[in-house]
Amino acid sequence: MDLIVKYLNDVPFGQVLFMRFFFGMIPILFLIPRNKIFTFYKTKRPILHAFRAVSGTIAIIALFVALRNLPLADVISLTFTGPLFVTIMSVIFLSEKVGIRRWSAVLIGFIGMLFIVRPAFEEMNLYYIFPIIFSLGFANVAISIRSLSKTEPNYLIAFYFSILSLLVGLSTILNGWIWPTPYEALLFAILGLSGGIANLLLTQSYRLADASLVSPIKYLSLVVAVVAGYLIFSEIPKSMTLLGASLIVVSSFIIFRREATLKKQVVAPRV
Repeated sequence: MDLIVKYLNDVPFGQVLFMRFFFGMIPILFLIPRNKIFTFYKTKRPILHAFRAVSGTIAIIALFVALRNLPLADVISLTFTGPLFVTIMSVIFLSEKVGIRRWSAVLIGFIGMLFIVRPAFEEMNLYYIFPIIFSLGFANVAISIRSLSKTEPNYLIAFYFSILSLLVGLSTILNGWIWPTPYEALLFAILGLSGGIANLLLTQSYRLADASLVSPIKYLSLVVAVVAGYLIFSEIPKSMTLLGASLIVVSSFIIFRREATLKKQVVAPRV
């Protein structure tokens, strides 16, 4: 999904956002039970759904902005800081107790983050703030999903988030959308369907498997980002990016392993 968003850099931003969630709604709608087709949207927790939807929409917008303006490897590396913010948010909002190991991991991760965002200070490149906004949004999403998943089905949690993001994208239609080529239309479909399906599958995997077993798999995306950035976009990753990414990966892995030891769960973002 990230590759397609970056590749469609010449397509209006809002149009890409709309298409991501227009096609992404298809797998969600297929999961709605037939006997709830007219009532599936009802919930007794509208405020928490709204919080999750707004946080997720802000996060996805920030991610898309970052992908369009920063090297792919830098963006993917910085999104790995999500679990660091989840740990902090868990202390603030859930009153969870965090020991020295996880606080040490958070510190290591933030040091890694500083290595990657150094150009933001040296070159005054403010776009490096957007992956951080994404990670903060992810933390809010993760905290809200911890509660929502106890009573709400996956499709409903994803539905409200997708509707809000779709409407935000649609609101930009007067800013000059373009008529896509057949190839761009195909990419839109792949972007939305893959994003929607991957979200639902990853969400379900967290329900069924230990987070410490599922989460490290996503670090393979950094390898893909480095290779794709070089082959498709001619981006050569900086040594500081690789060093910072290594520290963030190590810190996140420590957090996930510690969560598993304490039999807690860190939930992945659905954006």
